[in-house]
Amino acid sequence: MLKPPPLKDDCFALPPGVDWIPVDQVFQYLQNALTPRALHDERPVQQALGLFLAQEIISERSSPPHRNSAIDGYAFDGRASSSHGIIRLKLLEGRSAAGHAFVGYVPQGTAIRILTGAVVPEGTDTVVLQEDVETDGHELVFHGPLKPGKNTREAGEDIKVGQSLFEAGHRVSPADLATLTSVGVSDVSVFRPLRVGVMSTGDEICEGGEIPAEGQIFDANRPMLLGQLRQKGYEAIDLGKAPDDPQKVSETLNRGAELCDAILTTGGASAGDEDHLASLLRDKGSLEMWRIAVKPGRPMALGLWSGVPVFGLPGNPVAALVCTLVFVLPSLRLMGGGGWHTPNGYMLPAHFTKKKKPGRREYLRARVREGGVEVFPSEGSGRVTGLSWAEGLVEIQDHAYDIAQGDLVKFIPYEQF
Repeated sequence: MLKPPPLKDDCFALPPGVDWIPVDQVFQYLQNALTPRALHDERPVQQALGLFLAQEIISERSSPPHRNSAIDGYAFDGRASSSHGIIRLKLLEGRSAAGHAFVGYVPQGTAIRILTGAVVPEGTDTVVLQEDVETDGHELVFHGPLKPGKNTREAGEDIKVGQSLFEAGHRVSPADLATLTSVGVSDVSVFRPLRVGVMSTGDEICEGGEIPAEGQIFDANRPMLLGQLRQKGYEAIDLGKAPDDPQKVSETLNRGAELCDAILTTGGASAGDEDHLASLLRDKGSLEMWRIAVKPGRPMALGLWSGVPVFGLPGNPVAALVCTLVFVLPSLRLMGGGGWHTPNGYMLPAHFTKKKKPGRREYLRARVREGGVEVFPSEGSGRVTGLSWAEGLVEIQDHAYDIAQGDLVKFIPYEQF
């Protein structure tokens, strides 16, 4: 007589003695197992935008390189303006302008015309604003006191010779281009963009523009993941789709291993009859782990194929994107030379209620409205519209929670991942 097991109705239930792998443990494994894979080369600084530096950059020049004026006015020895009352100075001929410094010495008791950004002439250390001065071309007067050094910028006030500007692994931003070029940096050593392939698996998916057969759905995952990679500055390589055939999946992985530094796949990472990716990684490659204690996500394969890291993502779009944000992007950043990145979150009042069981880390699609966080009404992993509706994720830690309206929760904007 067949005897059914007790009804659990829990897709997260595991056999006795088998536990889910905590998220933090997965983070630690990835940081220990992965190393930079991208090549690096020397490039003009203008071509470094968005790339990771391969070497620390030390400034060989000060900024500003000399003491200069912060305003248009008159430069003089500041000791003459330390007293109260009217200050009278003799006006010398000539001026100091940006790119055309005054040549000569300015004696005490005299002043000279100076423009913004110009070198402060020898003998002077202070500049009085032109609107505060009355002059007849031979003498100028103004009210004191004026603090010595006023309205000037010291040499090296911003950057000093020998100062570390950026560590290796820093991603170059538009503002960084200004910092680098301000001290004459013309070329930098940077990691090349990581090449990341994306493949879909499953007989049930078809491409946009095709006529779906009975039971087929359009592939939403691959366009989403390719777009995510391009947005982050990686060279995204479309490996297409592979049917539920171990040979075809293996051939696509082989092609990806030749072209890519890493491969993302969707579907086939669980333990079903047609989930071939995990079994292939186990039998022919190197399957390191799966069954991660995360929602959405859980069936995620992590392994190597011909030495190339493979991230086997869930087939449901929401789970695929969440796992990409949480696990894949920091891994790719590390592999691309940028080091591991933990996203910044913000504690904001909850505009929702939720009871959560212990054991899994949960990520809810969320957005900020009226000073608080609201979440998408459905937690279903197939509700792809929730990804567009959301602006980020609410992260709920592993233990049990009973979140009430107004409780502080951690919101992580998409761009922080």
